[in-house]
Amino acid sequence: MMKCPNCQSKDLGKIGINQYYCWNCFIELSIGKDMIFTHQVEEDGTLSSLDDLFDEESRRLS
Repeated sequence: MMKCPNCQSKDLGKIGINQYYCWNCFIELSIGKDMIFTHQVEEDGTLSSLDDLFDEESRRLS
């Protein structure tokens, strides 16, 4: 089961192919090459990367 690297919640909703949304901390997650990429949804709908806040180990799919 995948968990949010930010809040460790399992309350994730699928919003697209390899794209998820955390309903606990309201960030978007995408999966690629066995890594979780995190994004904040801005007011205008664009995405800002949050990957620099997490180390690679916490973003790796297990």
